[in-house]
Amino acid sequence: MEIKVQSIKFNADQKLLDFIDRKLGKINKFYEDVIRTEVNLSLLADPANKNVKVRVFIPGNELVVERNADTFESAIVDCAGVLKDLLVSEKEKRYK
Repeated sequence: MEIKVQSIKFNADQKLLDFIDRKLGKINKFYEDVIRTEVNLSLLADPANKNVKVRVFIPGNELVVERNADTFESAIVDCAGVLKDLLVSEKEKRYK
């Protein structure tokens, strides 16, 4: 599975990129046919100013999860948890 990361208006450091690979690389366990994952990181003006939008492409569908948090890491963890539930649900629908 391919993970593309785009950071908008800033440069993401290698530590953050490695964290994203580690957390989102695990979603393949819940749905084997994931085609690719796109992650958009951006800064907002409000207090919880880190925004993470994750798009997961699976055959015939696209799952999108977006979260705001104080840190990119916590937003990514939230997104990964929601994606896990969505992928399990999609897998159950597909293989019923």
